[in-house]
Amino acid sequence: MAHRILLRDIYHLVSAAGADRLRGIDLLIDGDRVADIGEGLPRGDATVIDASTKLVMPGLVNTHHHMYQTLQRNIPAVQNAKLFDWLVALYEIWRHLTPETIRVSTLLACCELLKSGCTTTMDHHYVFPEGINQDLIAVQLQSAAQAGVRFCATRGSMSRGRSKGGLPPDSVVQDEDAILAHSEELIHRFHDPAPCSMTRVALAPCSPFSVSEELMRSTAELARRHDVLLHTHLAETKDEEEYCLEHYGCRPLALMERLGWVGRDVWYAHGVHFDDAELETLAESRTGVAHCPSSNMRLGSGIARVREMLDRGVRLGLAVDGSASNDTSDMMGELRSCLLLHRVLGGADAITAEQVLSLATRGGADLLGWQEVGTLEVGQVADVVLVEMDRLDYAGALSDPLAAIMFSGAAHQAHTVIVNGQVVVRDGMVLNVDEEDLRHRANAEARRMMEAAGHDVGWML
Repeated sequence: MAHRILLRDIYHLVSAAGADRLRGIDLLIDGDRVADIGEGLPRGDATVIDASTKLVMPGLVNTHHHMYQTLQRNIPAVQNAKLFDWLVALYEIWRHLTPETIRVSTLLACCELLKSGCTTTMDHHYVFPEGINQDLIAVQLQSAAQAGVRFCATRGSMSRGRSKGGLPPDSVVQDEDAILAHSEELIHRFHDPAPCSMTRVALAPCSPFSVSEELMRSTAELARRHDVLLHTHLAETKDEEEYCLEHYGCRPLALMERLGWVGRDVWYAHGVHFDDAELETLAESRTGVAHCPSSNMRLGSGIARVREMLDRGVRLGLAVDGSASNDTSDMMGELRSCLLLHRVLGGADAITAEQVLSLATRGGADLLGWQEVGTLEVGQVADVVLVEMDRLDYAGALSDPLAAIMFSGAAHQAHTVIVNGQVVVRDGMVLNVDEEDLRHRANAEARRMMEAAGHDVGWML
């Protein structure tokens, strides 16, 4: 018999952004699905969770991340650097990645995401140092499965090292035939297109300044042959725009059009520097954008035109980006950053709490292709977040509990998180991971990499 969970007497149910909000209602999970929503539902054999002081909402969806960067947060040498200088400096640390680095950093990022209400995430891993004989994406997938998060692994790639005019050192770029062969192998081994799948694969060359035009074209052809999604960084900074104009004679989006990288199966990270015509191209082609507000602020990259994208119908999701440019994997905190940032650009009514939630749920699920994720309706996948509202930091904020988690609160932490019908966070603690052991392992691995790259490690534990 499938496992059943009954959320009893919900204080505040948000089934979907913009939908009616309910109080005193029950929600029944049967296996991996929402089975019923109503008053006084019979308990039967279900495990009961008292939700009488809880905000209950759909699990959040993170549409862009670099999980290996959880071990390079707050590095003094790049705290005040813009993107290209930041990358060049950090590549000298990232060349010391190992399978253990990937194992620990992926687990750490997944746990942080879960604890902050994120149930579905992708990761964009594109650094493959020479001499490693383990499959780093397979290692990531094992860690994500241990944490219990719904996971889209994007096989990133870099083929243009410094000797060919790119930014990364040659020691972390790969042969293009090897990239394509491994990409196809990963699709065959791990991609599960089922509606409630826990694991998917997408293909994701890093950026226009780290791969060749040939690799971009070949990757798109391979992805479409196997019906998987495409992802890359685009229009993040003015430096990137200048690079594309100098090397390709066009702006970044025009390059993507030339290479066949527009359409509903494509989503870009950032999209800060699109002009009016490019926003129309995105809307008409149904190409998506992962908005990364904290990272864009952190690196001084600019403010994406999110209000205008929404008005034009551009497909949008929300993302934390890599933890060396955020510097955290706090998905609930990203809601707050998004809400406040766009009021700086567009005024106090530029974006609402419900619109931000929509970006982080249905919007993100749409970008990643999980159409049965992102709402709490009968028949939908049971990815559910419960936030305890009877807390000191929410006192005085409960006239609107959903908005409270963005406008208020000192800790962006979920109380209970359910993924695919399974409880993976209880009382704020990840159930499948020894958090103390993970913390020690992460600090040790971060210290090893910093020391190997010649950085001061005097303050590190």
